[in-house]
This record gives sequence, C-alpha cells and structure tokens, in this order.
Amino acid sequence: MAGKQCCENPPTLDSSSGVGHVKEFGGLNCYITGPADSKFSVVLISDVNGYEAPNFRKLADKVAAAGFYTVVPDFFRGDPYVPENAERPISVWIKDHGPDQGFEDAKPVIEALKSNGTSKIAAAGFCWGAKVVVELAKCEYIEAGVLLHPSFVTVDDMQGVKVPLSILGAEIDQMSPPELVKQFETALNAKPEINCFVKIFPGVAHGWSVRYKEEDEHSVKSAAEAHSDMLDWFTKYLK
Repeated sequence: MAGKQCCENPPTLDSSSGVGHVKEFGGLNCYITGPADSKFSVVLISDVNGYEAPNFRKLADKVAAAGFYTVVPDFFRGDPYVPENAERPISVWIKDHGPDQGFEDAKPVIEALKSNGTSKIAAAGFCWGAKVVVELAKCEYIEAGVLLHPSFVTVDDMQGVKVPLSILGAEIDQMSPPELVKQFETALNAKPEINCFVKIFPGVAHGWSVRYKEEDEHSVKSAAEAHSDMLDWFTKYLK
C-alpha cells in the first residue's frame, strides 16, 4: 500500500510548463519533448502527482536536451492524486490507478514509438512509475530501465528483470528503504547477464528527485546528480 511519503511535498501542477507540447500518443495524452528525428526514445513514468508536475517536465526537457525523444504519458488520464481531497485518500485513489494498469497502458505507447521510427527505447519510473518500468523490463519492452525511489517493487521483481537496470534510492525512504534497495542489488547481482547500477543518496527522502524544493540546496544538488546518473544510463544503452 502506498505510504505517507508518496504524498509529501506535492507540486503545484501546471499544464503549461515545459518547452514541449501535449498531444495524444499511443492512446494517452503525452507531454512530448526533444528531437522528433531521434532514433532513441525515453519514456518517463511519473509518481502519483502525474505528468503535469513542473519539476517532472523540467526533467523531461533535460532528457530531451541530451538528444532523446522524450515521452511523458498521462497514465492517470487527468486524475492525479490530490492530497487535499480528504474523501479520496491515497489508499482509495490507488485502487483506480494500479501500476498493473500502467503497464498495460504503456504497451501502446511503446508500440507507437516503434511505429514512429524509434530503434531503441529506455524508461525511467519514479515512485509509482518504477513498478511500471520493472514490468516493462521483465518483458523486454525496453532496452534499459531506471528506478528512482521506487514503490511497490519487490525482490521477486528483480529476479524477473531481463534488461540493464539502474536503481537510485533515498536514504530516508519508507517505501524502499536502503536495506531493501540493497536486497534488490543482491538479486540483480545474482544474474550476471544483467548489468545493474545501484546507488543510495544520503540525506534525502523518498520522491526527492522530482519533488525537491528549490530552496533546499542539498536536495536540488542530489536531484541533479540522480538526473545525471539516469542520463548516463540512457546514453550507455541507447546510443
């Protein structure tokens, strides 16, 4: 079950943020940014706050600037989690938006990218989105994946992964505490055919990579480092 940390520091959503544009793609509204002629695509899968979070779109633009055609689908179909809605707590909201449905919805997006001329696809998932990426990685829909402060992911999931996987975790994380992330690493290391990279960021909490506050210098710096690690992983396995 999604914990309290999934709901902390919610962003103010802004559908106009970012330099890209929104259009229907693969059956979902998607924020799309980056060179349309790139053969290398990245799918970014959000946390419960959805695809309009300004920090998330800023990150999508950063990925695009590195040369990747970047797609951020609205897996929640205009219904992101709203902490202020006391009548619909996260435990109720998640029943309508399970990561299993996210995995099913991601498949047409992947197919649309392939039809669009993409030759290689990677995906990164944040909190809720990490579980979707794991499922994509089990079925080899992607060339590589990155999980950032994952939720709902299990050690058993790691045993099913079939593509290179990077896991970027937070020291202060109830959803995937460092000891669980280390278990993920052990499970991946038991599969020598699967390359992995695992890193715990000290002094930051669950969600920090996209929910950082600009005035929190340490979180901003750590988020930038995580973004750089993610881009390095994409570059290694796509280009």
